[in-house]
Order: sequence, then structure tokens, then C-alpha cells
Amino acid sequence: MVGYRKKAAASVLAAVLLLGACSQKKVPGAAGGQPNASAPSSASSSAVQKPSTVFTLNPARNAAGVDPLAPVKVAVSGGSLSAVALTNPDGKPVKGTLAADKQSWSSAEVLGYNRSYRLQATAVDTAGRTSTEASTFSTLKPANMTMPYIQTAAGGGINPGVTFGVGQVVRIHFDEAIPDRKAAQAALSVQTVPHQVGSFSWLDDANVYWRTKNYLIPGTKVSITAKVYGKNFGGTGSLYGQADASTWFRVGAKHVSIADDHTKMIKVYSNDKLIKTIPTSMGRHVSIPGDTGPIDLRTNSGPHVVVGGEKKIDMNSASFGLSKGANAYRTTVPVGVRISYDGEYVHWADWSVPQQGKTDTSHGCLNVSPANAFWFYDFSVPGDIVDVRNTGRTLAEWNSGYWNVSWARWVADSAA
Repeated sequence: MVGYRKKAAASVLAAVLLLGACSQKKVPGAAGGQPNASAPSSASSSAVQKPSTVFTLNPARNAAGVDPLAPVKVAVSGGSLSAVALTNPDGKPVKGTLAADKQSWSSAEVLGYNRSYRLQATAVDTAGRTSTEASTFSTLKPANMTMPYIQTAAGGGINPGVTFGVGQVVRIHFDEAIPDRKAAQAALSVQTVPHQVGSFSWLDDANVYWRTKNYLIPGTKVSITAKVYGKNFGGTGSLYGQADASTWFRVGAKHVSIADDHTKMIKVYSNDKLIKTIPTSMGRHVSIPGDTGPIDLRTNSGPHVVVGGEKKIDMNSASFGLSKGANAYRTTVPVGVRISYDGEYVHWADWSVPQQGKTDTSHGCLNVSPANAFWFYDFSVPGDIVDVRNTGRTLAEWNSGYWNVSWARWVADSAA
């Protein structure tokens, strides 16, 4: 029995060895291991390759406080862009331009303040594989904003294409005080065609004025632009421009009237040609008691910038601090041309016709006859010049006396 068991065990071992030999013959690479080493390579060649495109996005993903003026940019390497979409919170697309070589894209319009945007770009690599990159970012939130208003010096609006006189002065009024005047002025520009020398000048932190060195040339086109959006004008927390503004006007004929208190005459010139002489009675050379102190009745001397013509003018001495007494008055004047902000007019005065051309009888205005008042009203446009001389009282800059300021001083008050 023992011999039989040994013989049987030997037979089983031989069979196992024979089976193992057969199994090895069916496995490639049993010799030297080379075929087995190549097997992973065969499996790798059948796997999906990742696209080789690399995206560069500016601003970066999740960026905050992004400058709304800075263009959003997408660039790729190892492929070409097939589509780029930049959308605002409402899903509206932001315009952009794809480069001719399709290697880059740039936005073509400014973004809004304090808004979130989504950017998605798709590209194809040299093997035809597509990949997409997406991001979101948000723009800066101003602590405060200011709006510029382009106006005449008197505060009137400037409708595009309107005609003004040769002495018109432009004002840009900001509805907030400007901490950094230099930054604000850098955002403003005025172009004259034909070109003339001009400059900005600040009267206070909210109002900057512009005029030329000499009166404007008739026929000039004056274009004013305030590109303030996205610009930082300083201050605590930073003051930013709310929105851009622009307009333009034309300059009409040269109307300059010279009112001489020595002669009591107004000589009216059109394009440097004398066309009419008007007798006038100006402000009396006296000072009278007012509600809060003495009132000087003399007409102001210096070039006045015409504000505009008016009809049915309510003239009330209380407006300049004279509400009672023998010198107080209130009357409606049929027609007149306003030449200063504190109430000086060239106006109808039928009550002083005998004194016109001879003596001064008014509270500061230039009295003229009814016929001459209507004629001057029809002749005048805002921006014309009425240059009053020899009264002994100087017209202040704030009171439409911008041309009373020397060019040197005007430029000195610029923030440039």
C-alpha cells in the first residue's frame, strides 16, 4: 500500500508539471519577459488623450474689484479659439473681438460697476480635440459716484449743434466735490475746429470752467467730452465718475457791444463792424442802505457774457437786498437781455428815456428805450459780449466776468 501511494503521488506530480508547462506555453513572453513589458504600451495607446490647449484668462477666475474699463482677455496656446462668450448678470452678451489668428479674444465694451460676469471660452487643439474653460469675476463697487454736467458758464444746458456767441465759456459741473482736481481735469477735453488755445480753470471743487485765450473765432465747432466713467477722483473710499458726457456747439457771428459810462452810449459791433449806437442810462454812482448793509448801484465794468434774452421780467430790488425804502422797487419789464448773474440787464426802460445818453439813473442795469430793447433782444445770443467800461466798479469772475480775468491767472487756476 505504501508503494502504491508513492507511485500515485509521483503520477499526480508529473501531471501537474505537465499542465504547468502547457499553461506557460500559452502565455506570450514567457521567455525573457519582453512581450509582457510591451503589454502596458498596447493598453496606453488605446486610452483617450487630453487636449493640449492651455488657456490664460484675464481677469483670473473669481477675481473681485475688477476695473470696468480694463478689457477682458482670453489667450490660448497649443490650439485655437473657436468660441468666447462673456455675459452680464442678465445673460446679455458683452461684445468682443476674436483675433485673426484665433489665439486671443478681447472684450470691446466697458463693464458695469459692482456686477458679476461669466466668461466661457472653447478651443480646439492641433489634434482636433475640444476643451472649454469657464470663470466668473466681479467688478469694483465705488464708495461714491459723481456725474458731470456740461453747461454754459451760466448753468444752461448745451444742446448738440446750438449756436453761441464768441465769448461763451463752458462749465463742467460735478454733483460732488472733487478731491483730486487733476484726475478729474484729465478726464475732460475740449476740441476747437479751427484750433484755438484754451484752458480749464477751477472756481471751486465742484465747478471747472473752460475758455479760449481770446474770443472764439466765428464758425468754430467746439466739442466737449467728459470721459469720467471708471475714473477714480480720490477721497475717502474713492469717488468714481458715474457716466461719460459729451456735446458740441457752433460759434455764431462776433457780437461785441461796448457800453461806455463816459459817453452813456452802447456801440454794437457785428464781426467788428459798428452797426448801431444805443443811448443808455447806467447805475448811479452812489451807495445806498440795504437790508444787510450798503449797496453799490454802479454798473459793473468789464466784459459780460450774455446769459440770454428774456420777456416779462420780474424785477424786484429785494433780490439784491433792498426790500424797503424809497429806492426799493418791483416791476415787470417787457423785454431785456441778461448780462450778469446778480441781475444786470440791458432792458426796456420807458421811464428813463430822457436821461438815456446823458445821466445815470438806474440801480445797476443798462436802461434803453423800448425800441432799442426789442432790437437788442432780437440781436443777442447767449455767449455774446457786452463790455462795460469806466464805471469804477469791477465785474467779479463768478458774476459772468470770466473775460475780466487775465490769461495768466486763468491758467494758474488750472489743475493740469
